[in-house]
Amino acid sequence: MSEIIPDETLDVRGECCPYPLILTKKKVEALKSGEILHIIADDPVAPQNIDNWAKKSGNKLLAVKQDGKIFNVYVQRS
Repeated sequence: MSEIIPDETLDVRGECCPYPLILTKKKVEALKSGEILHIIADDPVAPQNIDNWAKKSGNKLLAVKQDGKIFNVYVQRS
């Protein structure tokens, strides 16, 4: 897989459910179609919540990369 180049980064470390998802929704809605948001989270349920939301909203979850307790989630605006 080629490297994902995000257009924006959102750091939600220290935030607990549901805030990582709420902040992600707001940030993605501000992006243009096709742009990519990189979310940095340490809440273990954040990747699953973001994945579920992306499927329902028509946006695309590109990848989830775990680095220790940190999750790097990449979402592309539909």
